Amino acid sequence: MAFDFKKEYKECYMPKNKPEIVNVPTANYIAVRGKGNPNTPDGEYQQAISVLYAVAYTLKMSYKTDYKIEGFFEYVVPPLEGFWWQDNVDGVDYGNKDSFNWISVIRLPDFVTKKDFEWAVENATKKKKLDCRKAEFLTIEEGLCVQIMHIGSFDNEPETVAIMDAFLEESGYENDINENRLHHEIYMSDARRVAPEKWKTVIRHPIRKKS
Repeated sequence: MAFDFKKEYKECYMPKNKPEIVNVPTANYIAVRGKGNPNTPDGEYQQAISVLYAVAYTLKMSYKTDYKIEGFFEYVVPPLEGFWWQDNVDGVDYGNKDSFNWISVIRLPDFVTKKDFEWAVENATKKKKLDCRKAEFLTIEEGLCVQIMHIGSFDNEPETVAIMDAFLEESGYENDINENRLHHEIYMSDARRVAPEKWKTVIRHPIRKKS
């Protein structure tokens, strides 16, 4: 049976719909950076998603090629994730999606090295007829965070974030969102097949103990 990150690391992918504190381990990702409204048809964000999945599936299926990755085992491609921020905005202004900066990512298995990643980018660019050179090998150390499973549309996230903030206040913590530690979302539903009111999104914020 293929290794499934969602099942093996439930604490990172399947939180309850109430806030909890978690220490997120360092991990490597395929990443594409960009700016602008993620809902723009054929826009920069949609193109980035295509690149991410092209590289991710090239790595996943590498065992069927002449290129062999040391320590490889079959696995399910992890869910899409995103780090979001806006210049000169404290928190997130959901009403101004055009001003979003984002880093879209898909987690990599630990056995994938930078060399393996570079092979996949080159191979995906040739085979998929898609320029994947925007993709980067990114190591992210999130550390101490608060997270929750948000159910529903992205536009309703402020209500869930307010619950997270109240929990932090009661627990002696505070948000630690800055240029290096960002608002993080993990998309557990296929938005093309699931109604918006049923979307499952992990919302994660970096935190610190109140001084």
